Amino acid sequence: MPHILTLVAPPGALDPALPARIRAALDALGAAPGAPDWLAEREAADIPFTGSPQQAVAAARAALQDAPVDAIAAPREGRRKRLLVADMDSTIVTSETLDEIAAYAGLKEKIAEITRRSMNGELDFRQALIERVGMLKGLDVSALEATWAETRMMPGAAELVATMRAHGAVCCLASGGFTFFTGRVAERLGFHHHVSNTLLVEDGRLTGRVAEPVFDRNAKLATLTRLATENALPMAATLAVGDGANDLDMIRAAGLGVAFRAKPVVAAAAGARVDHADLTALLYAQGYRKSEFAAG
Repeated sequence: MPHILTLVAPPGALDPALPARIRAALDALGAAPGAPDWLAEREAADIPFTGSPQQAVAAARAALQDAPVDAIAAPREGRRKRLLVADMDSTIVTSETLDEIAAYAGLKEKIAEITRRSMNGELDFRQALIERVGMLKGLDVSALEATWAETRMMPGAAELVATMRAHGAVCCLASGGFTFFTGRVAERLGFHHHVSNTLLVEDGRLTGRVAEPVFDRNAKLATLTRLATENALPMAATLAVGDGANDLDMIRAAGLGVAFRAKPVVAAAAGARVDHADLTALLYAQGYRKSEFAAG
């Protein structure tokens, strides 16, 4: 079987009867589905099949109806990726750090609305970033420390990075956010590299500017391709994950590109998406069993 359909749900939410329903849907396509292989009891299962991955995923989602289960199709060969490039805000961490900084200036709602529109592709990322940072001119840098103290890692992030590292993958955090946070997240979770924007500070206060050049969607794609080249990897051996429009180029270019709890424009355009499970779904999609996960 040249392809695998992976079903992933929050722990305990994958009804053991669902794989049989999905197999029936795939069989109706002529996809000759094989027997399910459980990667984690009531959480993740692989179903081998032939034919179109896009049609298989569409059939699976229709058969799942409202069940909180994600369906990801990928080639059987080369499932385990050797390079991970991940967005940070609302992907590796649960929040949008710029929005949280803005709370200390009394501007969270206003800035969060600009963030939402930018991440859904309605605004130019560079201009939206410059506008939002400009609104924070004069804010004391203690707001950054306070924001970091409240920043939480996304469930599954630690296991994702630790497991891929344990199996020889290079891991990079690539964010349109700020080095103040990416450096700390990278250190906590074990990313090999981090690249992002730098907030300019004078006399302990934000200047309202970011250092040039702005790290945007083009830079994210360039980071993916550069690291693949530096590590002598084909793009098929790469994994990219993110939630916003500025992640789309790298998601489309990666061997496995995943929209994680993404904005509508991103979810619609990505080849794979995770709406219900946590970041360990990216491990299951690579064929890892839960027993193989490394502790973060």
